[in-house]
Amino acid sequence: MDFNLTEEQRAIKKAAREFSEKELTPELAVEFDQREEFPFELYKKAAKLGFTSMRFPEKYGGQGYGVLEDCLVTEEMCRVDPGLGVAVMLGTLMFPDGLLMFGTEEQKQRYIPPLCTGEKICAAAFSEPAHGSDITRMDTTAKKHGAEWILSGNKEFITNAPVADFFCVLCQTDTEVSPSHKGESLFAVEKGTPGLEVTKLQGKMGIKPCVTGSLALSDAAIPEANLIGELNKGFYYALDLFNGTRIAVAAEAVGMAQGAFERALRYSKERKQFGSPIIQFQGVSFKLAEMAIKIETARLITYKAAWLYDQGKMDPMTTAMAKAYASKVAMDVTDQAIQIHGGYGYLAEYHVERFHRCAKITEIYEGTTEIQKLTISRYLLKRILA
Repeated sequence: MDFNLTEEQRAIKKAAREFSEKELTPELAVEFDQREEFPFELYKKAAKLGFTSMRFPEKYGGQGYGVLEDCLVTEEMCRVDPGLGVAVMLGTLMFPDGLLMFGTEEQKQRYIPPLCTGEKICAAAFSEPAHGSDITRMDTTAKKHGAEWILSGNKEFITNAPVADFFCVLCQTDTEVSPSHKGESLFAVEKGTPGLEVTKLQGKMGIKPCVTGSLALSDAAIPEANLIGELNKGFYYALDLFNGTRIAVAAEAVGMAQGAFERALRYSKERKQFGSPIIQFQGVSFKLAEMAIKIETARLITYKAAWLYDQGKMDPMTTAMAKAYASKVAMDVTDQAIQIHGGYGYLAEYHVERFHRCAKITEIYEGTTEIQKLTISRYLLKRILA
């Protein structure tokens, strides 16, 4: 069950579970789900204890661990509540990772410490209205003008956009190059930049406390020092970043599945039909057995992907497998959890319906399941031809 975790990793997992069970209460979960608001105080509490900065170096205020430790915390948060768990753990989404990989020391010192302390929140603005998971072309452009870059265009479905202080924005900096992805670059953009407007998206199906929005950039001028890494390398940087965030999404999915499973298991022991607890009926017990098998398998491949990443042996195919499989498991398990609850599973007070609503996004963001299968098949082909 613990993938041979070290004593320290088990302690991290235990601490994350205790925090989640104390702070991510069912009442708070329902409240923020209905209000569709970001849980600022909860985010700050988690940050103060180091849960949101597990994978960042100590020199910038992080905990100095890796992606696996980050996954352990994410899993426990989402096990207790998927909406609040995702909101808390994605407050430091992608932007600091990009700076650590490709940014200057000045950029790292400027942006990462306040994210580690929970004072600030960030967002990664890659997706566009016309392209979605296809980041090989960008309609958002960045044109050099003196000592500044002028950004124009629109971004859609951006996690944290309404509450973010910093944005990592993928733009087309060379509109003539072919293929177009060779002319993309990453930029750091701060909230309040003239020409930057953010609109909150309402009525999401799930993970409602993890607010989402649209960005409109209209001749937004930023300093040339805000270019992250090398010019026209943005597409390749994005691929590297997705290899980390997709593992995080897999961990979210494992946590959601585990949380729904535990609720279904508990209910099946308490609920009686025809004079017996329903867990004694094969139709229910076999469902629970299949759920347990799927969760354990998803957890193992997720931990493997995280371990490889931390060892400097990151494997895009394993990462894609982890996200594709874990997200499917989350959907299957949460669906069966509702079925085991019967009519009660359809009611908010039993919570499993919220787990199912939240699980769906794991098949969509950070690259849809179809994108993951394309990645897997591409690497399979390479290995066959090698």
